[in-house]
Order: sequence, then C-alpha cells, then structure tokens
Amino acid sequence: MSLNSTPNADRVHIGIFGRRNAGKSSIINAITGQQLAIVSDIEGTTTDPVSKAMELLPLGPVVIIDTPGLDDSGALGEMRIKKTYQVLNKTDIALLVVDSCVGMTESDFAILEKIREKKIPCLTVFNKSDISGMSVNTENEISVSTVTMENIHELKERIARIVPQNIMEYPVIADKVKSGDCVVMVVPIDKAAPKGRIILPQQNTLRELLDSGCTAVVCRDSELEHTLDTMSKPPRFVITDSQVFGRVSRIVPENICLTSFSILFARHKGNIFELVKGVKKLDTLRDNDVVLISEGCTHHRQCGDIGTVKLPAWIRKYTGKNIRFEFTSGTEFPAELSKYSMIIHCGGCMLNEREMKYRIKCAADASIPITNYGMTIAYVNGILKKSLEIFPEIESILN
Repeated sequence: MSLNSTPNADRVHIGIFGRRNAGKSSIINAITGQQLAIVSDIEGTTTDPVSKAMELLPLGPVVIIDTPGLDDSGALGEMRIKKTYQVLNKTDIALLVVDSCVGMTESDFAILEKIREKKIPCLTVFNKSDISGMSVNTENEISVSTVTMENIHELKERIARIVPQNIMEYPVIADKVKSGDCVVMVVPIDKAAPKGRIILPQQNTLRELLDSGCTAVVCRDSELEHTLDTMSKPPRFVITDSQVFGRVSRIVPENICLTSFSILFARHKGNIFELVKGVKKLDTLRDNDVVLISEGCTHHRQCGDIGTVKLPAWIRKYTGKNIRFEFTSGTEFPAELSKYSMIIHCGGCMLNEREMKYRIKCAADASIPITNYGMTIAYVNGILKKSLEIFPEIESILN
C-alpha cells in the first residue's frame, strides 16, 4: 500500500459469494477490468477468501473479497465454507453470484438469508445470461454475461448506488475540534514503532485535524513536557499512545483534556458505551479467570509487546489476581466466548467498522464484558474519567 492510498480498513468491502463455477472470479475480473482472479472451469479454484484493494469507478476505493464456493465438499470444504461465512462480518456490500443456467440453490438461499439477517446491502447477480437467455433487472437482481459484457456497466453503477451512505458512523476527532484549535499528539518511538512511519490511528487523527483547520503538534512522550512549556497557550487536547498513558497523565495539567488514540477509535469504529461498561469488569476478576486479548492485525511481536506482555502485567498488578490470558490476532476471533471472563480488544484500526462492531456484539450477545486497550490502560492508571472528558455524552456511564 502506498503512503497516499486509502487504508483497507477505511475502504468499502465488497464480498463476492456463490457456488463453485457460478462465475464469481469472472464477475470480479469483469467489473474491475483486470485479471485479478484466476478463472477456471475446474470447481473450487478459489480455496480461501482473497482480498484485493483497488479503485472501482464510480464507487472509489474498495476492497473486493473473492470467496470459496458455498457448495464445497469434504472436511476441507466445510472449513472453506465456514471461512466464507466469516467474510460476511466485514462485508459492506454483498454480491451473490448465481449460475443462471442452474438457478438459485439451497446454498444460495442459505447465505442470502444470513446476508439479510446482518442487514448487508446485496445484489443477486445471475451470471451466464448469454447461455441461459435470462434477462432480469430489478431492485435486488440483475442478469449479466462476463462473455458478452451484457449489463456489466449497469452492475457497477448498481453497486455504487447501494453502498451505505455513512460507512463510518463517527469520525475520529473532527466533530470535537474547530478551525484554529491546537492539538498535541504524543507519539512514542520505541522498538515496536514501525520504521519510517507512524501507525494508522495516528495518521488518521492527524489527517482529520489538518482537514479541520487545526494545528497539530507531534512529539514523543520524552519531549512532551518541554513542548507544553514552550506553547504560548494550552492546546485544546493532548492525544497520546495508550502505552504511555500513565507517564503522559502525570505531565499534562488538569485543565487540558487528555485522551488516547485507542479511546478515540472506541467511538470511531466500535461501541464506546459497551467498551466503557466492559472495563469495570477489571474490578471483579478472580484467580484463574481467563481474559482474551485480541488484536485486529498481525505483526511480529517483540520484547515488551503491549498485547502479550505489558497489558497482562498491568492487569495482574491492578487486580492482584492470578489471571490467565489467551491471545488472538488478525482475522481470528473465537466463535465460542463462554470460557472468557472478559475480552480486551485493540483499537481496531486494521479492521473495518462492520467487523469491529460485530466482535463487540458477539461479546454482548454472550454477556461477556468487552473493552479495549486504551480504556484498560486508562482505568488501571486511575485516569479513565479524565480521558473520557472529550465525550461528555457518556458521563452517565462512569457514575
């Protein structure tokens, strides 16, 4: 991904579903005008979900997800179908591709029901109209041919029309600042920091501040005190990386609103009300309780990793209990959550909003308290209330 491209997590995710040999890969190649997917008459050519970030006119930046066939067979086939259904959790728009020579089958109806349950905008695309002679063009259905390119342009236009108007319910910070505000961003540079760049939450926050006409001052935690001393007037906010929350809170005066990137993302991509309620579970954890720490991305874990090292140490120190921890990362999120007493999730910057909210809802449905890194670190440092002053609408939850 180039530095100027839209992050995958902020792109519209288009999931392509259907039976083997329905023509899913051909549809992808036709609507993109590129040979992105391997096309073959052999059933089961696509064996795992494959994502491709690209520009799809007239829609703009998207991620297209090609999935295995819904009628796959055998033990491996069942695993592939399970992966296909998991793709729904991150899908903003679904295309159900049907072989019009065969028509809708049981597996097509089954996933269409799931798509509707999850309230995902969907088009049913009847492929191979050049063979079947089928012609349909209704609100939710369209017949196409990837051979003659019949209705392919119309399909692209229809995809653009059904995209949800507000993929992101809330911005990162744009609605909390006004033109002329000054905001200090605290960005520690340690072994875990990516070389030559800053991480996505910091990029997104910085861009929204600039777009809002704000002045953004970026410094390391080691230079924060000097930075504040040299400013002619206090900044509107100080936003910090969560792992230095404790240190930063001791430097920032009480009259300056302090929060973290992770807390901003709790509202931006998650459900901040659920995450604030969930953090209070830390006070009732007992010996041998199992806590799940889940990250949305995969990265090389180093000595002092925040998820596997720092958070468990801080939680054990705060609770004084012998807590057991389990860890997941990337696309893996347990389907069965009953064994966990609590879930602590990362900010979700590498997940799209639909998947992050899906994970939070899974926890809520299982009655498992869930919170995120920033909430947890602020809570164990005794500064959660201060760090949430930026969101006065949730004050009632804290009392």
